[in-house]
Amino acid sequence: MAFFKFSSTSFFLLIHIALFSSFSLAADPTVSYEFKLSYITVSPLGVPQKVIAINGQFPGPLVNATTNNNVVIKVYNDLDEDLLLTWPGIQMRRNSWQDGVLGTNCPIPPTWDFNYTFQVKDQIGSFFYFPSLNLQRASGGFGPFVINNRPVIQIPFAQPDGDFTLLIGDWYTRNHTALRADLDSGKDLGMPDGVLINGKGPYRYNTTLVPDGLPYETIKVDPGKTYRFRVHNVGTSTSLNFRIQGHNLLLVETEGYYTVQQNYTSFDIHVGQSSSFLVTMDQNATSDYYIVASARFVNESIWQKVSGVGILHYSNSKGPATGPLPEAPSDIYNQWSAMNQPKAIRQNTSASGARPNPQGSYHYGSINVTDTYILRSLPPTTIDGKLRATLNGISFVNPGTPIRLADLNKVKGSYKLDFPSAPLNRTFHRDTSVINATYKGFIEIILQNNDTRMQSFHMNGYSFFVVGMDWGIWSENSRGSYNKWDAISRSTVEVYPGGWTAVLASLDNAGVWNLRVENLDRWYLGQETYMRIINPEENGETEMPPPNNVLYCGALASKQQDQSHKSGASILHGNPNLFFTLLMALCAVFIFS
Repeated sequence: MAFFKFSSTSFFLLIHIALFSSFSLAADPTVSYEFKLSYITVSPLGVPQKVIAINGQFPGPLVNATTNNNVVIKVYNDLDEDLLLTWPGIQMRRNSWQDGVLGTNCPIPPTWDFNYTFQVKDQIGSFFYFPSLNLQRASGGFGPFVINNRPVIQIPFAQPDGDFTLLIGDWYTRNHTALRADLDSGKDLGMPDGVLINGKGPYRYNTTLVPDGLPYETIKVDPGKTYRFRVHNVGTSTSLNFRIQGHNLLLVETEGYYTVQQNYTSFDIHVGQSSSFLVTMDQNATSDYYIVASARFVNESIWQKVSGVGILHYSNSKGPATGPLPEAPSDIYNQWSAMNQPKAIRQNTSASGARPNPQGSYHYGSINVTDTYILRSLPPTTIDGKLRATLNGISFVNPGTPIRLADLNKVKGSYKLDFPSAPLNRTFHRDTSVINATYKGFIEIILQNNDTRMQSFHMNGYSFFVVGMDWGIWSENSRGSYNKWDAISRSTVEVYPGGWTAVLASLDNAGVWNLRVENLDRWYLGQETYMRIINPEENGETEMPPPNNVLYCGALASKQQDQSHKSGASILHGNPNLFFTLLMALCAVFIFS
């Protein structure tokens, strides 16, 4: 019977039809990647050590997308422990299922894989991704994530002649498991062993401090041209000062928002932060120039080795860089001066962002605040015999079953909606305490840093307006100093020790979103919580359902089927639409053959 006739040509035709139907009929294009996370051995500071690589690369590859693209990243876990990748600054609109932290996702076990599928809806800018569990970022697994403007949206500066990404961060020659053991035993991580730039150690600017033979980063440029530098602090816990010898840094963007353009000779980039600069090659190239990322807000005479040094090489350079590094800011003992830089960053309210309308068209300063939360951090303390870090006296315990998964499957006791809106006079304790935030509310969060170290705080799923920053203890009178007109929007903000930072956010993104300190030691010790933001009239339009490939764990572990790496399943895994399209195409070929 003709009904059963089937040829190889027909088979390849149906594959083409299925793939085209599944991916090309979507409203927005899809960019796809496969990430295999595994260990490799490298020696960035001259000591062989095991790092986390992606597809054999350290750091990992660039994710390059454009506004509104759909992004599919298939992650293979070839580590010897659980894994999640998170995407700070990527807002995952309506889709916290892809956020990659333990409050929203079950971890990917060793030898398993998982498809992250999300849209970079109405976003542009410079970001990075990293593994979120158990200090793994201290061993690598991070890489850059760029969201380009659509061609129809004009950027607020001339198109640069080139684009460079610099991943800077403090680095230990002990890997994340050793660092974790130190924290578990109540020790401090101590001074880092150095700073890496794009996974490489420092240029040998000093024969005493820097051993011979280290690989170092070189950026090659042409005289007279202007380049965009996207700089990300992917480190463990150290704020860094970034500078390029003899060149101005024109700040143009922070974490997805264009700024009022200002020149700096050096710029502080705190843990987890990302900034973009335009740098014009306007020097005479008598020699190469130093690119420096050095430890900030520390005793620099003791921390002298904690400096990353690369080379800016003009095509007409007349020789190697020599001499001392360009000086770091000298305001270490002038706290008021140090804070002037972040307070001066302003949003470019006339520039278009992801859409063709000014970034300042949202008049946040005239919106009534619905909820205020004061989050106080203190130095780590002992709770139940273990060193722990806290927010409002609570050291967070990750839920055994992710929060929304527990909600939808009616798992009781996974978490508590009782996170206090201000510090309480009670005994410090460990708990899974979550903020019961109001959907479409307008929240004010005061980050009060009573710790002794600079901290960075990050909010997943959102950007916020950084409206205030000062020293001392925040009070209601502090609102008089807020910037209500052109405060910068970003997703990670610094909070000075002994000071406070105030942010405002419009809670229009339903889901469960992590609010944490980005300093990995404090995060690991429990300095985080989540905001549960649920539309009480949810009809499927404001929050997506769990994906078909959702992983189960905790109280729902029995629902999870086993899996392993099967290359033949990589296209179909977690993509039922493609499966059914393929099935329909197969039927069509059978019928019409």
